[in-house]
Amino acid sequence: MNFIKNKIKAIKDLKVQGAENIAKTAVLILKKRVDKSTALTKTRLLNELEKTKQELFKTRPTEPLMRNTINFLLCNLKGKDVDELKESFYSNSNNTLKHFQVVEKNIASIGANKIRNGMVIFTHCHSSTVINILKKAKQMKKSFEVHNTETRPLFQGRITAKELSKLKIPVTHYVDSAMRIALKKADIVLLGADAITPEKAINKIGSEVIAELANKYDIPVYVCCNSWKFDYHTIFGFEEEIETRKAKEIWNNPPKNTKICNYAFEKINLNLVTAIISEIGDYRPSVFIEEIKRNHDWMCNNL
Repeated sequence: MNFIKNKIKAIKDLKVQGAENIAKTAVLILKKRVDKSTALTKTRLLNELEKTKQELFKTRPTEPLMRNTINFLLCNLKGKDVDELKESFYSNSNNTLKHFQVVEKNIASIGANKIRNGMVIFTHCHSSTVINILKKAKQMKKSFEVHNTETRPLFQGRITAKELSKLKIPVTHYVDSAMRIALKKADIVLLGADAITPEKAINKIGSEVIAELANKYDIPVYVCCNSWKFDYHTIFGFEEEIETRKAKEIWNNPPKNTKICNYAFEKINLNLVTAIISEIGDYRPSVFIEEIKRNHDWMCNNL
């Protein structure tokens, strides 16, 4: 089971980055668990899956997409014996991966329609969803440019700049402290999200400042994400945990009496968000929540 242990550790150690990559890796881990299982009873196999599920849940706190993906994968498993239960699991696994394919295509099309010729698009950190939107707009022969920020301390913004460069999309890269200058020249803001709650969108640290500045300059802010990033628990008053990272990512050897604060994410008030673009549509935040309830009742069933 070294594959499973190594992959779980890779998620925990940030060697696997990006919410969708983490969720897809979780699917592969659970599939490997089923492939290698020697369980002779349904109860034993389900217990093995539950154990691995809990191990995955502990890897990263701010990952509702991974949690929802796992819950969807394991919900409604049926079968009168172990073999039929495995077949049910494999069917759910295929449907889960198909969901990601549909999501990527739909969000890219919806988001690309927001981009017009001559626009300057501002983005922060690295979001594969935003990259796919920009790639689709490029394929539609639209002419635009991107301003993006470095995103300290791990510089995920450089990943964005490199990917846009490969796509031959003009990009200007700014240090984080210059985000106001970068933003005030933009026509639209496209941000990813790691989690959505009824009141907040949670994204990389710095995102709420960007949304506040964008509102000041009357620039629309779109949060672009898979609808499975909604944390259904938060409807009932539970708080989405905000991940903090190790201090040494910022300063490996700080002087004595110096406290290092390394928040990985922050909450964006949804009042600052123009709309949420997901595979189910382009909706104001309040309408998005209602669409989640209507389309994904299984989320509630897995609480």
